Amino acid sequence: MFDIGFSELMLISLVALIVIGPERLPRVARTVGHILGRVQRYVSDVKSDIRREIQLDELKKLQTEMKDSAREFETSLREEVSEVKSSLDRSTADARASIAELEAQLAEARAAADRAASSSPSGVDKGAGPQLELGLDKDRGPGKST
Repeated sequence: MFDIGFSELMLISLVALIVIGPERLPRVARTVGHILGRVQRYVSDVKSDIRREIQLDELKKLQTEMKDSAREFETSLREEVSEVKSSLDRSTADARASIAELEAQLAEARAAADRAASSSPSGVDKGAGPQLELGLDKDRGPGKST
């Protein structure tokens, strides 16, 4: 705390012995020791309080930074979710349009098949078309010859 060398301490002790006297010197030295101890404890308490305040300020700054980064992350996450949702909505709309187009094509194909079936000769069995093409007869199974 103080920068006092041995020679200075001896000089102070000699002056104190002369001024105070040998009877009261031990009591005064004890009192000065107690006072110096209290001062040192007080100084260390003040230092620790200052240290705690500094740490508290640092923690508050860190907390503020973490809240800011959490807000930024939440904002970016919401933006990404909205982009994915809009992309999914567009894809769903495209898929529905494709399904509607395919259903329209299927309806056209069915209508064409119905027209072709109704315009076929009346003597031909409508269900036997593919069998006739393969050379199969209802009475005979595959691989049987006449």
